[in-house]
Amino acid sequence: MVMAEENGARRVPIIIGTPEAQSIAIFLEGLQPPRPLTHDLFVTFMEMLHASLKEIFIYKFEEGVFYAKLVFSKDNEEFKIDSRTSDAIALAVRTNAPIYTTENIMQEAGIIMEDDEFEDSDTGYEDDTQQERTLENLSEEELKTCLEDAIANEDYEKASQIRDILNKGKS
Repeated sequence: MVMAEENGARRVPIIIGTPEAQSIAIFLEGLQPPRPLTHDLFVTFMEMLHASLKEIFIYKFEEGVFYAKLVFSKDNEEFKIDSRTSDAIALAVRTNAPIYTTENIMQEAGIIMEDDEFEDSDTGYEDDTQQERTLENLSEEELKTCLEDAIANEDYEKASQIRDILNKGKS
C-alpha cells in the first residue's frame, strides 16, 4: 500500500499482509462477504460501545516495520490502543478516520513519486492478466456463478476481478 502525503509529493510505501489487503479491497469494492470479516466485526463492536475511531497515528518506523496506535474517543475521553499498522489502516478505511504520521517517518521512509509513475507501476501479480483474459471468455451467467463461488470461498481478489469484468460487459 502506498500512503500519500496530503498536499505534498511524498509517498510512504507500507507492506501489508494479504488478509488485511483483501479486507481493505473488499470494503473499497463494496463487496458483501457471507460472514463479517474481523475488521467489520471490530467496527460493529466499537459502535455498540458508542466509541469512535478518532484517528490512526503511525508513530514509529524501526527496522522496516511501522508501528501504529488507534486513537479512540468515548464520552469525551480519548484512549489509545497499540495496533499493527495494516489493521489500523483497514479500520481507518472503514470508519473514514484520518491517518497521521511524524515528519521523521516521512523523511526516513517517504519517497517522492510522480502520480503517473505510480499508476504505471507493476502490481507484482503476473498471472492477473492471464486470469482476467480467461474469465472474459465466460458468459455473464458463468461469471455470476464464478462470482458467487469466489465470495463463498472468501477469494475476494478474484471476486473483484469478476465484478469488474461483469461491469465492463454492462457498459
